[in-house]
Amino acid sequence: MNDSALNHRSRTVQDSPKNILLCTLGASWAVIPEILGWLAPDLLDLYAHHPERAALDQLRHQHQLRPPDELWICTTEGIQTQASLKRLLTWWQHLGQPMPLRIWTAAGTNQLASQVECDHIRELTLRVTLLASEQAHNGGQLVLSLAGGRKTMSADLQTAGALLGAQAWLHVVSPEPLPALLFARSEDEKDAQTTLLAQPLPTDLAAAITPLVAGNGWRNDLLDMTIDGQRVCSQRFPLPLPDACQTVAWPLPAQGDTLQREITHRLTQSSQLMGNFMAQMAQTERHENWRSLYRLPPAHIEQLRNTTLQPCHDYWLTALPKADLHRHIGGCLDLAAQRQVAQAILSCLTQEKRLQRLQDVHSMLSKEEWPWGWPTALKNSPNRAECCATLLLHASDAQLQHNLFDVTEPRVALKNHPHGFEAFERPGELSGSALLPHPAAIAPYAQAIVAQARAEGLAYLELRGSPHKYRPDDPTGFVRDLCHALQAAQANNPSDPKAPRIGFIWILDRRQPIDLAQVVQHAVAARAQLNGFLLGLDLAGDESTQAPHALAPAFLPAFADCLPLTIHAGEGESADHIWQAAYHLHADRIGHGLTLAQQPQLAARFRDRGICLELCPSSNREVVGFADPSYPVSAHLPRYPLRTFIQNGLPVTLCTDNPGISRTTLAAEYLAAARMSEDGLTLWECLALIRQAFVHAFLPSAEREVLLKQVDVCVFEQLTNPKQGFSPNIL
Repeated sequence: MNDSALNHRSRTVQDSPKNILLCTLGASWAVIPEILGWLAPDLLDLYAHHPERAALDQLRHQHQLRPPDELWICTTEGIQTQASLKRLLTWWQHLGQPMPLRIWTAAGTNQLASQVECDHIRELTLRVTLLASEQAHNGGQLVLSLAGGRKTMSADLQTAGALLGAQAWLHVVSPEPLPALLFARSEDEKDAQTTLLAQPLPTDLAAAITPLVAGNGWRNDLLDMTIDGQRVCSQRFPLPLPDACQTVAWPLPAQGDTLQREITHRLTQSSQLMGNFMAQMAQTERHENWRSLYRLPPAHIEQLRNTTLQPCHDYWLTALPKADLHRHIGGCLDLAAQRQVAQAILSCLTQEKRLQRLQDVHSMLSKEEWPWGWPTALKNSPNRAECCATLLLHASDAQLQHNLFDVTEPRVALKNHPHGFEAFERPGELSGSALLPHPAAIAPYAQAIVAQARAEGLAYLELRGSPHKYRPDDPTGFVRDLCHALQAAQANNPSDPKAPRIGFIWILDRRQPIDLAQVVQHAVAARAQLNGFLLGLDLAGDESTQAPHALAPAFLPAFADCLPLTIHAGEGESADHIWQAAYHLHADRIGHGLTLAQQPQLAARFRDRGICLELCPSSNREVVGFADPSYPVSAHLPRYPLRTFIQNGLPVTLCTDNPGISRTTLAAEYLAAARMSEDGLTLWECLALIRQAFVHAFLPSAEREVLLKQVDVCVFEQLTNPKQGFSPNIL
């Protein structure tokens, strides 16, 4: 689509949609009030006394027809037509000119007795219908009346509606002969008729007229295909818009393309055009999208491809089924959910112990600002979980907000903060390892995770955490208890058809290399016991402490058991760590991988091997630092590399990392990525990125394929169901 056509289409979509009644007109102007009186009874209740009034109303409701906002007329310039128009305008004045009445005539035409005249009125009819369909686009309604004018004019209008789309085309039928009052002959009778048809008809006259729906049509897909940079739109085939109650006499252009010729060409070359359209898409796409979406009409596909993701699409994003491959259990809950977990912990304590815990944290509760080292002090306490729960429940909102978040604002490039990564982790110091070691925390934690996943529209979630930190004496038992708690939380709402599939990834910490091999053995044993809950391993922690190649021997049991691996690499260190993760640890995915663009050959290898990058935009901005228009302080920082990765065809998906710490959701991560990336993201690209997450899920291939097909169906249904608000027409 060329720029002018695209801009015009954008203006059309953004304008308020209109309900338009488009009529042809000949010698009998009365057919227009006969149609309008049925379509808009609140304006002109012409059939108030019709013996079949209820059936007429039911027919209108059945076809969901609405009263028009404007009345458009397309006709010739003959003497009879001009007399008919004159009567019509008189009747319109009797009604008080309730809406814009716009009239086009084919200049110089009369009886349509020649091919030239027929071609002229046909071209005008097509262009008026095209313009009307665009003004009704995006929620409006175009209705065609075939009752007026010569048979060729009605046929032209019906053809236009079949090609360009219309909610319905209408007709009226009546007995022969018509009652005298409806079949006016003399001038006096015609004058009286303009008054008669401006009010409810008497029963006998109303009964002589029956409106009916003759059919409907949808815009032909071929018209929305871009050929030589152009598509069928009113900017390419222009037509002046008459002022209200004014007439535009439109001359047939002496030269240039006609809409008739363009439509005929497209219909003749239909199979070739469709093939060219799909081939052009294949050449420009870097990632395959949901397969069902290629069945959408080309107009919908083009709209998805040309609409940039904006904050107004948050509802659309949230409702789509999504997958999050990188979410730390320790940083996933917001403060409200953490307080529910804290309540569960303290409810297990005696009154005496609750008072003792209050005394333990009294000095912190009495201060507005806590000393920087407070997490270390709590970590060394034998009652850490109980003390943290006490702080969560008894500290004020202002204390928690200040000491967990405000002390590290602005949360941009925190790797440069005096306290380094501790500054990023600060909002999570009262969750995760602080609470999860307590047995009473697991059930409410699981309930909050399931509720969070449902609220975010997640169909699939890979949690990750370090069970050996939560329960050093029985880490496998922790994973088992978490699995059962999540299953119980899902079972609390068995009727929910959107229950997310949740699995777990065991995190190993670079900062604990001595015990690493033993932890891997625990993970391999847990996988065998938990029937698909433990999905893989992750290596996390400060990249500067241990290079991946030095840790490879500890992973041998995981290699032998074919456990999928994702490695945190390239978040703050050079691409060499990413190379080592791929070649020494055989990573299937890389957490972050932000520096991969530094080594083009390695990036190409990732593309060829299908190694997926798990990008977390908010977390990446907070830790590493990237420009984000929502954070003016970040303006001097580099652009986010997502656009580079997409252009290079790298497998990539968007994740949350720690939604409780970064105060985000998965939908918000897509919006953040769009803000931070060069040229933003289109809706089509968002859908492809969503699919990438499912494609690279750590599931057995058979289960993954079933999930992909299920979500594919769901995505298509949501995008094509206007009642749910997902239709591309209203984006």
